[in-house]
Amino acid sequence: MGLAALIHFGAASIEHSPLSIKILALIVVAVFIFATVFVVLHHAEAVALRLGEPYGTLLLTFSVTAIEASVIVSMMLHGENNPTLARESVFSTVMIVCAGVVGVCLTLGGLKHRYQDIKRQGTNASLAVIMALTVLTLILPNYTLATSPGTFSASQLAFVSVLSILLYGAFVFAQMVRHRGDFIEDLTSSAEHEAHVSEGGNVTTGVLLLFVGLAGIVLLTEQVAGSIENGLEFLQVTQADAIVGFFVAALVLMPEAVSAVRAALNNELQRGLNVALGSACATIGLTIPAIGAASLLTGRSLTLGLGAGDTVLLLLALAISIVSFGTGRTTMLTGLVHLVVFVAYLFLIFVP
Repeated sequence: MGLAALIHFGAASIEHSPLSIKILALIVVAVFIFATVFVVLHHAEAVALRLGEPYGTLLLTFSVTAIEASVIVSMMLHGENNPTLARESVFSTVMIVCAGVVGVCLTLGGLKHRYQDIKRQGTNASLAVIMALTVLTLILPNYTLATSPGTFSASQLAFVSVLSILLYGAFVFAQMVRHRGDFIEDLTSSAEHEAHVSEGGNVTTGVLLLFVGLAGIVLLTEQVAGSIENGLEFLQVTQADAIVGFFVAALVLMPEAVSAVRAALNNELQRGLNVALGSACATIGLTIPAIGAASLLTGRSLTLGLGAGDTVLLLLALAISIVSFGTGRTTMLTGLVHLVVFVAYLFLIFVP
């Protein structure tokens, strides 16, 4: 934490330095971000082993979502109003998860294990929540009549925010209590489970170190994202918000992405999907209300409605996910289809 704060202060202190020094500083900060991500991942996996599933996964999801919301709100309130940054960050999160992370998990898992089985009940529940939340928050604003296209009125924003929190709360209750068995893979043996638990170490220490590492990622990501945003504005890049939104989402999601891919390679695809899809649910269910509250309290406008092209990509990614998980068994080909959509999304960020 102290190291992250020191780097954050150092990066800010060279704001008026020559361009070469700024670039070097950003490279150093980026290296520390990647190092911090893997430290966070180590402690997250240790905590997950001690708590068991799905509690360990939910702890990581809550932590990462809180970090992402903090970064987005901080950047929203910094300098001039940027009404589309939150939309781009949330949209990027959903596309990275549903097309990118899921695609990598299914492709690498299929290459190594040929076929992988999942729990359809839990996966379909996650997809249903993602679909409802994305349509309500990212597509519906384009068709409401109270304000200009792409925006909600104050009452509509408050109403949708409350619905998002309630729906995500119901999802967490189902995952942790009511239908817990739909989201976890069967343990091979109680002895193996006890062995995994013994490897987890002290849970209190792990949780503290997890939050310290995530806080460090916030400080570093915010600084780098702000510098990239300023640089894109200086270069007059038209898709600056989309690029910054993708950058923020990618960095914040990195611990969960690596954790999900590792799980798929270990033939624990269901746990990997819980991490990936759970992060998308939490991002919309918790981040949208947070940025909505910030918008209402500060009076800064907020544009949530996606453009036509992004809407098509979003619906395509969700539709493919439904088909991919419909049989309860996935293959490498299934993953490649997701990756094709993800590559198209990346290309259209820079060539809209």
